[in-house]
Amino acid sequence: MLTSLTPLDWKRRAVKYYPEKTAVIDGCKKFTYREFAERTDQLSVALHQAGIQKGDHVAVMLPNTHYMLESFYGISQLGATMVPLNYRLSGEDLDYIIQHSDAKMLIVDEEFAGSIEKIVPHLFLENIIIVSVDGFQSSLNGVDYEDFIKEVPSGASPPEVEIDENELLTINYTSGTTSKPKGVMLTHRANYMNAANFMYHLGVHYDDVYLHTLPMFHANGWGGVWAITAAGATHVCLRKVDPPYILERFEKENITLLCGAPTVINMLVNEPKAKVVNIPTKPRMATAGAPPAAALIHKAQELLGLNMIHVYGLTETSPFILYCEWKQEFETKSPDEQATIKARQGIELAFNGETKVIRQNGEEVEWNGKELGEIITRGNVVMEGYYKNPEKTKEALKNGWFYTGDLAVTHPDGYIEIRDRAKDMIISGGENISSTEVEGILYKHPGVREVAVIAIPDEKWGEVPKAIIVLQPDANLSEDDIIGYCRDNMAHFKAPKAVGFVDSLPKTATGKLQKYRLREMHWEGDKKVN
Repeated sequence: MLTSLTPLDWKRRAVKYYPEKTAVIDGCKKFTYREFAERTDQLSVALHQAGIQKGDHVAVMLPNTHYMLESFYGISQLGATMVPLNYRLSGEDLDYIIQHSDAKMLIVDEEFAGSIEKIVPHLFLENIIIVSVDGFQSSLNGVDYEDFIKEVPSGASPPEVEIDENELLTINYTSGTTSKPKGVMLTHRANYMNAANFMYHLGVHYDDVYLHTLPMFHANGWGGVWAITAAGATHVCLRKVDPPYILERFEKENITLLCGAPTVINMLVNEPKAKVVNIPTKPRMATAGAPPAAALIHKAQELLGLNMIHVYGLTETSPFILYCEWKQEFETKSPDEQATIKARQGIELAFNGETKVIRQNGEEVEWNGKELGEIITRGNVVMEGYYKNPEKTKEALKNGWFYTGDLAVTHPDGYIEIRDRAKDMIISGGENISSTEVEGILYKHPGVREVAVIAIPDEKWGEVPKAIIVLQPDANLSEDDIIGYCRDNMAHFKAPKAVGFVDSLPKTATGKLQKYRLREMHWEGDKKVN
């Protein structure tokens, strides 16, 4: 008899075979798989007793703690749908998401309860569960998480619920820029297949110690919340991204695997401790969220000994649809050439389905590394659609394909490489200029710490590139220095025509550059801002 594909079954397997293995490390707390399962079951029973049933929605606003991991399993095994919330969103966005998602209950970390306190009069929540945090105090009228689950005796079994693999496991809201956030509906099957890709292509195994540097609320930790449990490996929680503390975790916990956006890599390689830290485990690190510069990958591998693995995807695809498969033949290439290859998004993963780059007429582009097209995908990991938003769903899903909005080329070996987001491509005098290509060159300059390249209006060319740069602490560079460096290393028409220096760049909670916020300073109205 066939059974539904759900990542929840991996918890059962982990408890069966690894009951005394350390499942979760969260600061000074440690839980075996048996203890972790008991806590998730207590949460399920407590939620059920509080009125949560199959099909209900529960919002969760927690950092990367054991409480967040417990929520993924405790909510979902009731057949309820979890709505992970980005705790860095504005109160206005949180108000919209909680109401739009039809959440009946909220589990919230006390440190981030302030934004909820302001909007709670507007919400129609039946219960609020608060995770207590030392040094913080909330005025919310809610129940303490530990008190909530301890009302349930240890060993209690949650109600048996029949789960169909096509039912919703999570609704993950994308960050809104020019419109309201959209609720991506991801099923048990999509999460299962994506986590299988995570496990296989990142080489997850029993002895791995995984550091949750990536927010679990972001596409369910890219699948790490499920895949690590599936292998019986160890979850190491991380409340916030703190580079010195992360480097300490590498040494103290013998971290072997982690994930993060390129901005996290940049933070690690520029941390002074990176020059003296000893990391004998040579951790594997998957990166995505924005095209990483080859120079950044090279620095991470040389300085920290990280084995960088480039993956690509979107919340709408659970998220993985491409990874940069490493071949033995690449080992003979120079470190710079290897880093250039690793900066490519790569090829389809084993379990996600089909991905390709197409022209506007729907035909696939030539595999020549030059012809630009849009990445589209279909298969096992694509969302069911946007929750209560049929118009946006229809725009994104066409003839069975999901249109990503990312512009890319396909190399002769089939490896896809993103040139830009459609909205970030700079069209100057009829010539296409990839902002990521210019950024990649600038990251090779030793004085550049971070960079974002955007289009700004120009009377003659329509628009031209501008580089906005965060310098290294000891760097002293002028606009002319940067423009001259670029003209020496790329076609002149691609070189920035203007340069700005800032202390920091605007980013989302997952480390993505918010270029629209930079464009807002240069463009009037909505043109070129989104």
